[in-house]
Amino acid sequence: MKTSIHGARLIDPASRLDQTCDIHIDAGRIVALGDAPHGFVAEQQIAAHGLIAAPGLVDLAVSLREPGYTRKGSVASETRAAAAGGVTSLCCPPLTRPVLDTPAVAEVILDRARDAGSARVFPIGALTRGLDGEQLAELVALRDAGCVAFTNGLAPMRNNRALRRALEYAATFDLTVVFTPQDADLAEGGMAHEGATASFLGLSGIPESAETVALARDLLLVEQSGVRAHFSQITSARGAQMIAEAQARGLPVSADVALYQLILTDEALSGFSSLYHVQPPLRSRADRDALREAVKSGVIGAIASHHQPHEADAKLAPFAATEPGIASVEILLPLALTLVEDGLLDLPTLLARLTCGPADALRLPAGRLAPGERADLVLFDPRAQTLVGEHWHSRGSNCPFNGHCLPGAVRQTLLGGRSTHQG
Repeated sequence: MKTSIHGARLIDPASRLDQTCDIHIDAGRIVALGDAPHGFVAEQQIAAHGLIAAPGLVDLAVSLREPGYTRKGSVASETRAAAAGGVTSLCCPPLTRPVLDTPAVAEVILDRARDAGSARVFPIGALTRGLDGEQLAELVALRDAGCVAFTNGLAPMRNNRALRRALEYAATFDLTVVFTPQDADLAEGGMAHEGATASFLGLSGIPESAETVALARDLLLVEQSGVRAHFSQITSARGAQMIAEAQARGLPVSADVALYQLILTDEALSGFSSLYHVQPPLRSRADRDALREAVKSGVIGAIASHHQPHEADAKLAPFAATEPGIASVEILLPLALTLVEDGLLDLPTLLARLTCGPADALRLPAGRLAPGERADLVLFDPRAQTLVGEHWHSRGSNCPFNGHCLPGAVRQTLLGGRSTHQG
């Protein structure tokens, strides 16, 4: 369908375009910005005066929970929630049942995503079979089935030799490996940042060194193997500094941070609310401030939701016995806009970390709003507010921001020029 969007302020961080102009769409792609092409007659007109048009958000970590954990979420429910948050492209981790370590599982996820039609899904495959940390998964076959990167997540590798061989193999085929740096031995039994809050509450702590020790090892092996690496869920000031130093040395590394790590600190645990139980843990105020600076400078080039939906029962036990994770993809854009409201980032920089930054990190065909590109975009009202929980699409009820009023409201999300959400 031929569509024209009129009067929006268009912000495309990739091209540094920031101006008020019309957007013209045909056959799922943007055909012109500004004046319509000669002979173009729109079948659909969208009045967007006072709204901001940006590339559809790209989220590098959205657990879809399917197959295997449909009590927590499904491809249909979580991609619908993503569209409500302004997301048009997302990556899902291999934490499914069975684990996403074969082409068959990847095909199931992609087929269901196509049927749902709410967002483009890019699976991240398991680096090792069953995430056991020993035998390599069928990486090339998984790539051919649609996986864009590979990870073992928080599951430890059997030993450093196994990790080195995995990275060398991935480098041979120019595959991207995603690390979540946390030393399993140093983190064992922990559930909160090792600091004053954990000590006061009597919670077992996870030291900063759990991240930095693993990060140091991973960076050395990345340098030796030459593999493309993305570091997910950086949580500490020292970790961000190590990423900056690696980038300065020319290593092919990128990084992301969970949005909630830029807003919350371990002080949120003072009421023992299991809604703040996440892994890796919320860290100190100093760590949060350093992460914000790393995002501002571009050392951390991507902000992700790290959406992990859970059923209500998963958070009802005592803190230590609950399942970690926050459901937040549905409020990715409004929650991120609090960083602009608080003067921490300007709007184009924030949008860069939500669009072209994550797309570039994993080489995804997304995150740009220019002629010839797919018409994946979000229209939002920066002057409106979103009441969290008022309209909730995710099956996950584990959101600590429920009841909060956040700045901005997603008015429409378009995927290939087709509306997937209207608010």
